[in-house]
Amino acid sequence: MRSIAIILSAAALVAFSVKAGELTAVVHKPTTDVYAEPRFDAPRVATLQRDTAVKISAQLGLWYQLLLETAAPGFVRVNDVRVAYAGAEDGAANLRVLMGGKAGKGRVTETAGVRGIEESDLKSAALNQGQLDAMVGHRVDAAAAVAYAAEQGWQATAVAYTGEAKAARKSGKPPAEPAASKSELAKSVGSLLGSFGVNVGTKLETAAKVVPKPEDELAAEEMALGPEIAGRILGARPLWDDASAQQRVNLVGRWVAAQTSRPELPWTFGVIDTPEVNAFAAPGGYILVTRGLYELLSSDSELAAVLGHEISHCVQRDHYNVIHKQELASAGKDEAAQHVTAGNDSVAGSYARRYAEKNGAAIMLTSLDREAEYRSDEAAEFYLARAGMNPLALYAVLQKLTALGSESASLAQLYKTHPPLAGRLDHIDQRGHAALEAYTARD
Repeated sequence: MRSIAIILSAAALVAFSVKAGELTAVVHKPTTDVYAEPRFDAPRVATLQRDTAVKISAQLGLWYQLLLETAAPGFVRVNDVRVAYAGAEDGAANLRVLMGGKAGKGRVTETAGVRGIEESDLKSAALNQGQLDAMVGHRVDAAAAVAYAAEQGWQATAVAYTGEAKAARKSGKPPAEPAASKSELAKSVGSLLGSFGVNVGTKLETAAKVVPKPEDELAAEEMALGPEIAGRILGARPLWDDASAQQRVNLVGRWVAAQTSRPELPWTFGVIDTPEVNAFAAPGGYILVTRGLYELLSSDSELAAVLGHEISHCVQRDHYNVIHKQELASAGKDEAAQHVTAGNDSVAGSYARRYAEKNGAAIMLTSLDREAEYRSDEAAEFYLARAGMNPLALYAVLQKLTALGSESASLAQLYKTHPPLAGRLDHIDQRGHAALEAYTARD
């Protein structure tokens, strides 16, 4: 299925623009050429200088149509101008400009008065096994993703990315063995020396926590945490009852994930039924996008940009690393953990359940380091290029969120956990595209 932006003609957009209105923006580059049509070989109708105020009347793929006072309407790329932040009142109108009066499949969802998923919701929600099973049921394999990519005309492209996490080297040992032996050693010695009044068991258990874990153990904990956390997000908000959306997000997501250094993760994607604009990346490749965000994305490449950002968090183990730091910070304080036995279950599974029962899925609303967010933006652009798409799709998404408004209730949680949108766009501009420049000319 091709993007609606590719199918629509420029003439159709002119008709849309009359209905949709105008959106204020400012030229963001030293000079910007304006083309008569949305293509680089079209005649130039104007050249604009930095900081020139302009009006966007529509978006066509990765082009904006501008209304010009001294010339006929023309087109610039989405990164040539910077969309102005909207107030809470006009966010919906701005989105209609960028989407030809539509959002996603034609729905314009709530942009004000939205009750987002609060941290308390994620901490208290119980694991919804039925919803988790349904999410896993929509999972697709690599072959299905490759077939879908072929239908779209996407070709995998080799693009080196120095900032990417390297593929981990596994030790070959059973993942539960190191954790089990440390725990059992602490308990045994603690029992032996307890009569001396020395809490050796607790101290050794604490020491076991701060010893670097082998890759197998890290991976086992990561894999166990993913469904525990995702299941609790689904306990707070269920999957959206739209099978085609669930299939699409898995096909696009699996194709993008195949372009990373960790294609072997059990990548699983879902759309949850809430109008807020956000996405969640649980450890081990479990990614959930809200309906509100999904409906803002008018092309597969924009969807891929959002998923690429979240996929990077999984590849880099960003949230898992926060969990691990929390574990180290609580070392010596959770003596009850010493008495948890795995029984017939894996040590990693027991650890994941213990963590989730204590904290729920609240980790998903923990702010990551800004550099981690900037890195995920950069990674998303590389993944787009590798997946046969245009890295500028991420820029287009960030511009849409800007148009939605700095005071939009639907963006409240995203603003709490991510750097300001203007800062993210600035970071992309300052970094430049360098090795990705050739791919920014793609449709």
